[in-house]
Amino acid sequence: MRVLHITRTLPQEMLGPMVLARVVREAGHEMRAICLPDRKWMTKIREYRPDVITWSVMTGSHKPIFALNRLLKQKFEFFSLMGGPHPTFVPECVRDPAIDAVCVGEGEGTLVDLLDTLPDGASWRGIENLAWVAEDGALRRNPLRPLVGDLDSLGFPDRSVIYDAQPLYRDNPRKVVLTQRGCPMHCSFCFHHAWRKKVYGVTAGAYVRKRSVDHVLAEVDDIRSRYPLRFVHFLDDIFNVDGRWLDEFCERWPREVGLPFDVILMANMTREEHVRRLKEAGCVYARVAFEAASDFVRNTVFRKNTTRRDLTDAAGWIKRAGIRLGSLNMLGAPGTTLDDEFETVKLNVECGVDHPLCSIVQPYPEYDLNEITAGLGYAVSRYDDFPAQFNREATIQVADKTAVENLHKWFPVLVRFPRLIPLARRSVHRKGLRLPLLAMYALFSEWLVTEQNRLFHRSEGERGLRTWAPADFLTRVGGKVVLRTVGSLGGRVVERLAARLQMEDERVLAHVD
Repeated sequence: MRVLHITRTLPQEMLGPMVLARVVREAGHEMRAICLPDRKWMTKIREYRPDVITWSVMTGSHKPIFALNRLLKQKFEFFSLMGGPHPTFVPECVRDPAIDAVCVGEGEGTLVDLLDTLPDGASWRGIENLAWVAEDGALRRNPLRPLVGDLDSLGFPDRSVIYDAQPLYRDNPRKVVLTQRGCPMHCSFCFHHAWRKKVYGVTAGAYVRKRSVDHVLAEVDDIRSRYPLRFVHFLDDIFNVDGRWLDEFCERWPREVGLPFDVILMANMTREEHVRRLKEAGCVYARVAFEAASDFVRNTVFRKNTTRRDLTDAAGWIKRAGIRLGSLNMLGAPGTTLDDEFETVKLNVECGVDHPLCSIVQPYPEYDLNEITAGLGYAVSRYDDFPAQFNREATIQVADKTAVENLHKWFPVLVRFPRLIPLARRSVHRKGLRLPLLAMYALFSEWLVTEQNRLFHRSEGERGLRTWAPADFLTRVGGKVVLRTVGSLGGRVVERLAARLQMEDERVLAHVD
């Protein structure tokens, strides 16, 4: 059986289809990917003749993906399988007549079982984790298989499926690695609590699974033997969730790998010893989730269970260790005020954050935050109302909506240049500044990454023009313009095809081909 995964080009390589490709190919099937925009995408589909087309769907991007799927169903014969957060939390989307089934939860075993049974006809309808619509119009949700307990058993993600489709990822010396699945926290804005509690109904101990250090190090060696690799970005929500695992990793990484890396740490789990060992192992950048300065917003609304002392201690240890400090923040929480949002800026200033990251609250389906906002009377009423990009606009009707969206663009600049806070206060209410502030935000974000690059160049003892900050910045901006443009075009291709589908306009096919 032949599988095709279709996605748009995103700013960061996608591990999900890589893991699926590994299990699919090991089961004796084929898998390829297409990253839009791709001017030969229709020709590739026609020549490959996939039996199954898979899609990973986030709320906000679901409408154009569903429409594009309908378009392809008019042109080709294939089984359409949707997975990811949106189908998991909104399985009713399978009522779209062009969607054959959706996968709820983890999909490795489900996809392999589907490929093994599809040739037999209707027997696929009994596969665990699938939801589908019966002939009588009833929604059928099959039981869930247990979570994958031994992550090592999945093997290494097969990166070739994405790297062959989009060389931009392959040629980037910064690669993404994931060492665990799950998170023990109960944050109301995150999918983990909903996935664990509402989908699987398991304890945190069963939900949080860690790959062995042996397996992680072997994967990094495998990546380095095949592709450019000079920096590892660990994508784990909490890298220090297991102290014994962290000790082994920090002891072996510098001896067996020796590459610079970055991590995310949970403030209330972080100890000064953790930070010291990570520094010795080669960590050059660590991010801590601040989220909000307001104790009410951070702990009552977001349920972070962290004190201000937790945040300032963790930040202080990171700074004193000489590790670049990053922070994760969110604006637009229900019940917050604009003064609260500026206090979050000031908390970052107080902690000396080098690389502040900020997003805008999005109460996605089944997240507890969605129920909180619904109880307050201003939740997003329809899933179709969510934006495709979570860091551009506020979806709930918070007070000072324009000010929150503009402050989001000001945020990293203000943390690094707090003298501009009075100017920002006077300007955040002006709608006409949205695009100039967005441009400032994008360029300054790239400069922050340039600073980060300078750290890992120094850690490797590199010198020369390529490591000079202005040259690196211009190179990054040029490369990111290409990547963002490609990704934006991918989104536009999907949206354009979705719009034209409503008018059954065949000219768009010729244009994209």
